[in-house]
Order: sequence, then structure tokens, then C-alpha cells
Amino acid sequence: MAKRPKRHAQHEEHMDESWLIPYADLLTLLLALFIVLFASSEMNAKKFDQMVRSFNIALNGGVGVLDQPSPVPLDPEMQQQTLHKGANEAEEEKTEEEKRLEEAIRKETEELRQLQRQLDGYIMTNQLGDKLQTQLTDEGLLITIMDNALFDSGKADMKPEARKLAAEMAVMLVPHPKKVTVTGHTDNVPINRPEFPSNWDLSVKRSVNFLKVLLENPNLDPTKFSATGMGEYHPVAPNTTPEGRAKNRRVEVAILRDLAAPPATTFSDENNDNDTTQPQP
Repeated sequence: MAKRPKRHAQHEEHMDESWLIPYADLLTLLLALFIVLFASSEMNAKKFDQMVRSFNIALNGGVGVLDQPSPVPLDPEMQQQTLHKGANEAEEEKTEEEKRLEEAIRKETEELRQLQRQLDGYIMTNQLGDKLQTQLTDEGLLITIMDNALFDSGKADMKPEARKLAAEMAVMLVPHPKKVTVTGHTDNVPINRPEFPSNWDLSVKRSVNFLKVLLENPNLDPTKFSATGMGEYHPVAPNTTPEGRAKNRRVEVAILRDLAAPPATTFSDENNDNDTTQPQP
């Protein structure tokens, strides 16, 4: 019996295709890279960050080189465009409550400026420019009165003309029902009198006496007023000269804001480059 020829199993030879897996990953990464570069050229930082996070999560669980911003520096013109676009987006994203708050702050600032102009008019009319000064600050409107406009040296009783000044100021405060603080200051020259054992006592008594004259106006709410004395410990000038000591002897009346102070650039006044006013006679 003839033997049948043995059949050899024929195996088809196939090319090793394992290289396709890293190749496909490489193409995916290149595609992601070009998309990221294109997105960065649009300069929308918020959308760029969102897209980076999405690609990182899709490709490798959120950790990788895409977590880091591009090291390529931006040219100045593109940086300016980015800042401008970011500011516009921030303005658009403001809530109605934030817009109402900003409008209320603007209104309050304008009211304080109006009061400042009214006081400056009184100062100029009565030739008190060397004795009174107004300044719009982050806390509110500050009125600084030199002590020689209110008191005799070393005394706390108000002069007759000072009482008139306080009464006029009280009338101006009536339309502005805000918190008001009256603060007395002295120089560092020691005082030792039976009624004033120290500069603390003198500064407190002067602020209280000025406050009492203000509150003689029945249209003011006493619950919104307070008086303090700082003695010699908050000077605005060196106490080494007579002029410096004269500046330190003062009473400060502060009409306080109800709302948080705005940034200095938010409420620019074209007609008032400096909010500190010291009218000259």
C-alpha cells in the first residue's frame, strides 16, 4: 500500500502589526498638540484651560505635559489682546448684584464729592483755607480742622466763631445720614493742668466738645456719631518745629462710607485730579 505523502501545515506569514498601537497613540498626541496650539493662538485662556483638562483626562487620566502651559512666550500685542479680552469677559460675567453694588458705590462717592465741594465753598467764602482741609479717602470724607480755628492754646472750650463753623457743618451733614467720627489730636508738648493731666485728656475733651456742638442740630442722629482722642500719638508732621506741631494739633471729622471703598481708578473725576482740597483765601 503506497504511503500517502505527508501534508505539511501551511502557515501564512503575516507582518507583525504591533507597531500600529504606538503609531496610533503618536498620531492622537500629534492631533491633540496641533489642536492645543491652535486654541492657544485664539488667546481665550478660560477655554484653553478647559480643553487642556479634557484632553488630559481623555488621553492619560488628567496627568501629563498638557497640564503645563506652553513655554512659548507671547508677543506684547497678543498679551494686550488677552488682557483686553479677559477684562471684557469679566465684565460680562458680573452678576446683577455686583452691578447694583458698583452703581451704589458710585452714587455714594458722588454724594461725598458733592458734600466736599459744598464744604470747600464754605471754606473759600470765609477765607479758612489755612485752617480747614477736606480729603476724600477710602474710608470716606475727612475734614481736618486746625486747633487754632477752634480753641485757645491749651484749652478745650470752643471759640464763638468755632461754634458757628460747627453749626454750619452740622447743617451740611443733615442730608447725609452716615456715621461720623470726631477725633482730637495734640502735639507732643507735655501738658499738666488740673483739668488736663495729659494730652490724652485734652484731645478727648476737645473732640467731645466739638461733637456736642454738632449735635445741637436736632436733625442729626446721635447714634451715628462718636468722639475719640488720640493725644500726641498720630502726628501728621514732625514735632521738631513749631510748624509741625501746629499741624499735629487738630480735630478730624470723618464722614464714613456705608459701602466698601472703590479702587482709586474706578471713580475718576475729570474735574478733580486730586481729591485733597485746600482752598486758598
